[in-house]
Parts: sequence; structure tokens; C-alpha cells
Amino acid sequence: MVIDWVNHQPLASTVTCVGDGHDGIWNIVDQLAPDVQRREVLDWFHLIENLHQVGGSLKRLKQAQSLLWKGQVDATIGLFTNCKGKQAQNFCHYLDKHRDACGGLRLRIINYEYHQAEEICSIGSGSVESAVKQVDRRTKISGAQWKRDNVPQVLAHRCAYLNGLLSV
Repeated sequence: MVIDWVNHQPLASTVTCVGDGHDGIWNIVDQLAPDVQRREVLDWFHLIENLHQVGGSLKRLKQAQSLLWKGQVDATIGLFTNCKGKQAQNFCHYLDKHRDACGGLRLRIINYEYHQAEEICSIGSGSVESAVKQVDRRTKISGAQWKRDNVPQVLAHRCAYLNGLLSV
């Protein structure tokens, strides 16, 4: 229902979708806008959280983080090719999966440095996660009720407000 509603809204020429790497998120994102209209970004903070699960040499982790900040996935994978640990192998698989999203047509691991410096798009999903938690808390207020028919209007107003199209 929400996906249909979103797809009937006027969308920007480029819709940026920031996700944490979970397949469920990207499966939903895949339905939101045409491929040519979507910019998919793997959340920087989740990416680095996964990097640090590899463990091992702090020097290598720091170097990998620096490479990833610039979107250099191949060079990052190269740092771990001789590592035999399961965590390193899992991380390389994670990088491959998000580098070759949509059959190689989309790079979710972007040049984060450039995108942040140029203010092209957000590189983290924290603000969205925070908003979801806030809505979740509000829906659990004693006596609060939500009518399914009113959800699209609430979402439309919230989006308009966040996009500066509605003043309060």
C-alpha cells in the first residue's frame, strides 16, 4: 500500500535511497522509482560497522576506511585478499554485493567524501531511523489511534513539510 502511494507522488528527478545493507530494504527500494531515477547509497556508518567486525590490524582497518570513504571498493577488497578469517571473507562478499547491485548497474558504495563535500545526498540513514522510532513511539501512546485511510494524507503532509513546501 505504501509503495503504491509513494509511486503516485511527484518525485524528484533523482530519488536517493540510503539503506543499511539489509536485503529487505533494497527489495523495497527496488519498487520505489525507475532504476534511472534512483540513487542507492549504502549507509556509511553501517558500512564502517561491518568493516570493524573484520578485526585484525588497526592499520589495515584504518586504510580500508580511508579507501571506502573515497568509494574505492576494489582496493579495499585487495587489502583483505590474503586474510583467511571468516569475517574478512564475509566483508569482501558484503562489498561485492553492494558494489554490483542491480547486476552492476548501480553502485551503492559511492565516493562518500565527494557526495558529502558537494552536499549531493545524505550518506547515513540515522535521521530516517530516528524518525521511524519517533513515529513508532507515537503510535504506542495510550489511547492513540490511527485510521488506515488517513495515513497517506499524514505522509503527504510530512513529506511536504520536510521538503519545504509547507510552512507552519
